[in-house]
Amino acid sequence: MTIHETDTWKTAESGDEHELTTDVQWFTGSPQTHRVTRAITQYGPIARTTLAQLLGLSQGALSRITSDLIYEGVIEELPGDTTEQGKLPQGFIPKESREKRGRPQTNLRLRAGERTFLGINIHGSEVSIVAVNALCRPVGPCRTVTLESTKPQDVAATIGTAIRKYRSDVTPSPVAVGLSFGGHAEDDRYVTYAPFLHWDGRVDAAGAIEQAGGLPTAVFNDLDSLLLYESWFGAGIGVRRFAVVTIGAGVGYSLAEDGMPVDYPDKSYGLAGHILVDPEGPRCYAGHTGCSQCLTNDSLAEEYSDMVGHMVTFDQFAADVQEGTAQARQLLNRLCFRLGVLVSTVANFAMPSKVLISGESSFLAKMNQESIRNGINWYRPSQAATVDFEILDFSWESWAKSAAARAIARYIG
Repeated sequence: MTIHETDTWKTAESGDEHELTTDVQWFTGSPQTHRVTRAITQYGPIARTTLAQLLGLSQGALSRITSDLIYEGVIEELPGDTTEQGKLPQGFIPKESREKRGRPQTNLRLRAGERTFLGINIHGSEVSIVAVNALCRPVGPCRTVTLESTKPQDVAATIGTAIRKYRSDVTPSPVAVGLSFGGHAEDDRYVTYAPFLHWDGRVDAAGAIEQAGGLPTAVFNDLDSLLLYESWFGAGIGVRRFAVVTIGAGVGYSLAEDGMPVDYPDKSYGLAGHILVDPEGPRCYAGHTGCSQCLTNDSLAEEYSDMVGHMVTFDQFAADVQEGTAQARQLLNRLCFRLGVLVSTVANFAMPSKVLISGESSFLAKMNQESIRNGINWYRPSQAATVDFEILDFSWESWAKSAAARAIARYIG
C-alpha cells in the first residue's frame, strides 16, 4: 500500500503556501520490511536463505516479509532455472542450506520497472537530467539544458520546465526527483551552501522545484549521491568501507560504510580541498603551497600557462596531453603523482578497502596510473597492503543517475 502525504511549503519569494500530494514511500511496512527491500535492491537477485543469513532473520520471518512484498508488487521471484545472482557483501560467505536437498532455491529481485525516477545534476551552467527505473538503470536518454541564470528562482524555473517536458516521455510516470549539486543541503531540502552557484542564505530548493516541476523533490550533495549510487548499484556494491575522491572544478572526498555515506555535518564543505599533496606545488587562492587545489582545472590551466609562457585554458591543456606535447605530459605526471599522494592520505587515515576516483577531469588520471601508484607509495609504509583504487568512467549522466539513486533510497525507505 502506498503512503500519501500532503507536503506544504512556502516559496522564498512570495511566502505563498502550496500543497502537493507526494508518494513518500513505495509501500508500508515495518523497519525490517524496508531493510529486506534495501538488501534485495543492493544484493539481488538473492536467495531467501542467503538473505536471511545476511540480515540475521529466521526463515519464517523472512518468508512472511517477502510474501508481503511479492503481494504488494515490490519484489518478484525469478524462475527456478535462472542463474542470475547479485554481488554479496565483502567477506560474507553463505552457509549451505538443508533445503538444497529439496526443491531448488529461487532468487528474489526488485520489480525495477514498477517505478521510475528522475535524477538531476547541476554542474556549472548546465543541468543534466535522466530517467531511471528502481534499480537506477536508464529508461530514457540523458538530456542537458543550459542555465541562463544561476539565481535560485531561475534555476528552479529551468529545472521545472525540464521535468515537465521529460516526465511526459517516461512510462510509468516518474514518482520522485533527486537533485544533486556541489554544496551543502539540509533535510534533503534546503541548500545552505552552493559555492559554484553563488547562492547566499538558506534556499528551499526542493520546494521551489516541486512547485515548478510538479513532482516530489529531494536535494543532495553530489558527492554523497555518487557514493550511495556506487554502494547500491556500482563499483562499491558489497564493499564494507570505500572512499571516493573527485577532481575537476573542485576536489571532493567522501566515505561510505556498510552501503551508506558516513554522516558528518561538515562533510560537504570541501574538507579535502586544501590537504598538502606537493610541498613544491603552486600556491592556491588561499595562500597554501601545494595543497590539493593544484588538482583542480583552474589551477592546472594556470600552472600550464606558466610552463608554456602564455595563457591557455584547461581544455587546451587536456588536448595537448592527448597529443603528447612534452610540457603537457610533464604536468600530467605531476597531476597523477599528486593525486596518488591524496589517495594515499585518504587510505592511511580512513583505511578503506577501496578508493574510487571520479570527477570531470578523472579521464586524465587514466593516462598515467603508474604515477598515481608512485604517489601512493611515496607516503605509504612499505609493509602496508597495496591500495586498491579504481578510476570510474565519468559522465554527467552518471552523476544525474547518482541523484536518482538518492531518491530511490528515500522511496524504498
